[in-house]
Amino acid sequence: MTGAIVSKPLKVFLIAGEASGDRLGAAVMAGLRGLAGDVEFRGVGGALMTGEGLESLFPMKELSLMGLFEVLPKYFHLKRRIREVAEAAVSWHPDVVLTIDSPDFCLRVADIIKARSDIRVCHYVAPTVWAWRPERAEKMAARVDQVLALFPFEPPYFEAHGLRCDFVGHPVVSEAVATPSDVRAFREDHGIGEAPVVLVLPGSREGEIARLAPVFGAALDQFARAHPEARFALPVAFGAMASIRAQVAQWEIDPILIPAENTRERRAAFKAADIALAASGTVSLELAASDTPMVIAYRMNLLTQYIVSRKLQIDTVTLVNLVSETREVPEFLGSRCTAEKIAPALTRLMETPAAQAEALDLTMQRLGRAGEAPGLRAARAILDGLGMTEASL
Repeated sequence: MTGAIVSKPLKVFLIAGEASGDRLGAAVMAGLRGLAGDVEFRGVGGALMTGEGLESLFPMKELSLMGLFEVLPKYFHLKRRIREVAEAAVSWHPDVVLTIDSPDFCLRVADIIKARSDIRVCHYVAPTVWAWRPERAEKMAARVDQVLALFPFEPPYFEAHGLRCDFVGHPVVSEAVATPSDVRAFREDHGIGEAPVVLVLPGSREGEIARLAPVFGAALDQFARAHPEARFALPVAFGAMASIRAQVAQWEIDPILIPAENTRERRAAFKAADIALAASGTVSLELAASDTPMVIAYRMNLLTQYIVSRKLQIDTVTLVNLVSETREVPEFLGSRCTAEKIAPALTRLMETPAAQAEALDLTMQRLGRAGEAPGLRAARAILDGLGMTEASL
């Protein structure tokens, strides 16, 4: 139902700390306005949430910190921001507080809000308790009232501890995919013709790139000797061009580098590719959305790898494998992340690319493709949690 009017404005306090959270927040804000009509928004967000009517308490970029050495110098400032945001929410007393990802910040805010009020708290993006540290589900049940999950297999992990959890779909299903004309233009612009294209995705952070790019380069060099007609395309993450150029200079192949700012060409490369070699992460879902079969490879630093291997609860880290409940996507992790193992897997995939087609399609179906947009589903779940069904709006 759209355009419904409630007797008084719905008050929603939102907190997002990263660009991905800003996108999720903006989508759910649009969904709430469409379903509930008159809605007031306050909190912390970025440009997209501001565009939907949020006046952020302070710039969201203050919270966009990753890694111990980034956070430590800002520790006391972040502590003040946690108190400031919690106090703003408690004093306004909204109908619901929606915290979006960024659990280190958001859940500390939720702790204060719960200690000082009866305000309903909803957290968007379930922590990966199915992968490791399952005890987080029980801890979260004491801190929030509702969780919005991106993956269909997540709700039971939280419901086992009495916490409501709604699967609302993954945002990848709403993202644009390149058209056939975009693909033709990409191939023409780069003189590719009908040659096979291999997409190369060695991560987005400097540490990832430093660990993976040498292995990826060696594997692709081996692959290229067996497939001299192949062309290679490498979409570069924001801020990573210098690192990528330095690494690629050591490779025998010469990939097409696609700047992060060129989103249309990036989408075209995903769709134009015959196969992909990618780091583990959500990029596997972007590849699935473009029907591009893939090989996944990843390695961490030795200490992190040891800790994760001791706590990991699953036998695959590839999201396509998990969502489709198959193991069709080959992955090479840790000590298996070597050129000698990856290169033959790329050749096998090039010979039988259709082998993954069913798993890729099933993944997108299960994530909500062809259904309501995730932002609208999230908005509907929030309203239902407040007891505001469509009949009451």
